[in-house]
Amino acid sequence: MFGEGPGCAARQMALLLILCTALTAVKLLSVPPGQRPLFAGLLTLALVAAVAGWWPGWQRLHLWAPLALCLPVLAVLSAFIWAAGGIAAGAAPFFVPVFVWLGIHFSVAAALAVAPAAALAYVIPLIAAGRGPAVLIGAVLFIPMLVGVSTMIARQLGHHRRALTSLRRARDEISRTERWRAALTSTLAHDVRSPLTAVQFALETLHDDIEDLPPAQRRGIIEAALRQTGRIRHLAADLLDTERIDTEGRLRLDVRRVPLRGAIDEALTYLNDPVSVEMDTDVKVRADPARLQQILINLVTNAVRHGEPPIVVSTAAVPGGMVAVHVRDHGHGVPEDRRGILFSRFGSADPAPQSVGLGLWITRELARAHGGDVTYAPADPGARFTVLLPAADPAPPDASSPRDRRAEPAGSPARS
Repeated sequence: MFGEGPGCAARQMALLLILCTALTAVKLLSVPPGQRPLFAGLLTLALVAAVAGWWPGWQRLHLWAPLALCLPVLAVLSAFIWAAGGIAAGAAPFFVPVFVWLGIHFSVAAALAVAPAAALAYVIPLIAAGRGPAVLIGAVLFIPMLVGVSTMIARQLGHHRRALTSLRRARDEISRTERWRAALTSTLAHDVRSPLTAVQFALETLHDDIEDLPPAQRRGIIEAALRQTGRIRHLAADLLDTERIDTEGRLRLDVRRVPLRGAIDEALTYLNDPVSVEMDTDVKVRADPARLQQILINLVTNAVRHGEPPIVVSTAAVPGGMVAVHVRDHGHGVPEDRRGILFSRFGSADPAPQSVGLGLWITRELARAHGGDVTYAPADPGARFTVLLPAADPAPPDASSPRDRRAEPAGSPARS
C-alpha cells in the first residue's frame, strides 16, 4: 500500500475507487428510476477500476500508467454533480483527494495533465444543468486551486526525497569508508606480525651469539632488522592515514608506472625462503608501489607457509590490458571444502589457531582497489594464486615466454 512506484500509486487509487463505489451505491438508492441505469453503469465501472488497481502488473508499467485510474473517479464525480442538478457542493470535496494523490505520487506535470479532464468533469454537468456564469467562474477557479495544492505537495515531497537520497548516499559513503578503515586496520595487524617476528629473531640472535658472529654476519642481521622495522613504519604511516580514504569510501592509491620485476625483487628481499622468478621481458603495471608490495608479499608468504617448494612467481599478459602475476607452490593445494571461504575475512584455509585468515582477504581488497582481482586455481601439484593488475602500456609485452629462473637468496632472518 505505502511506498513509491506505479504499483503503490495504483493500489492507493483503488481505495479512492472503492469509496466512489460506495457513494455510487448509496446514490443509486435515491436517484429517480430514469437515472439508475447510468449510476449502475458507473458503479460497475468503479468496481472494475478498483479491482484493476490491485493488479500486480502496474509495477512493470510506466510511472504515469496509474493516471488512467483517474478517469473512472472523475466520471463518477461528474455524474454526481449532474444528478444533483448542477449543485457541486456534495461532489467537489472528492476532487481534492485525487489531486492530493497526484501530488504524492507524481510530478507537477502529471497534475497539469489531469487538470483538463478534471475541469471537464466539473464544468460539463454544470453547463448541462444550466447553471449561471457565477458558478462557472467558480469552477474555473476551483481547478487551478487543486493544481496548486497538488504542486505544493509534489514539490515538498520532492524536496524530502532529495534529502533522503542525500542521506542514503552519505550513509553509504560512511559505510564504505568504515569498511576500508577496518580493512586497513586489519591489514596493519596482520602484516606487522611477520616483520616483528623477524626483528625479534635478529635481536635474539645478536643477544645470544653477538661475540661469536663475524662482523659481516652481524652487519647483515642488523640490516635485515632495520629493513623490517622500516616496513613496519611504512605500514603504520600508510594504513592508518585517514587521508588515504576518499570521500566515496575508496582507498586512495598513489598509482604510477611500476616495473613489475623490480617490485617482485624488492618484495622478495623481505622473505627468507628461495623463490624462483620466471620472467623474460619486464612489464610495467599501473599500481601503488607500497600496496603492490603488500600484495606480492602476502601471496608469496602464503605459498611459503601453506605450500611446499619450489615456489615460482611468473607473469603473463592477458586480454583486456591486464597483467597476471602467478604465485605457485608445489604442495597439496587448498582443500576443496575451504575454497569457498578462501578470500573471505577470517576465512583462512589453514585450521591452525595462529592463522587469522586476513592475508588473502586483504590481498583481494587491495587488488580490487587497483581495478584487478585475485583468484585461486589448483595446480598439479600445488596451488596457484593469480593477481590481475592493469598494464601500464596499452599493449603490454608477453612476459610469460622464455624463462629466467632465479633463486632468491636468503634476505632476512625470518619470512614475512
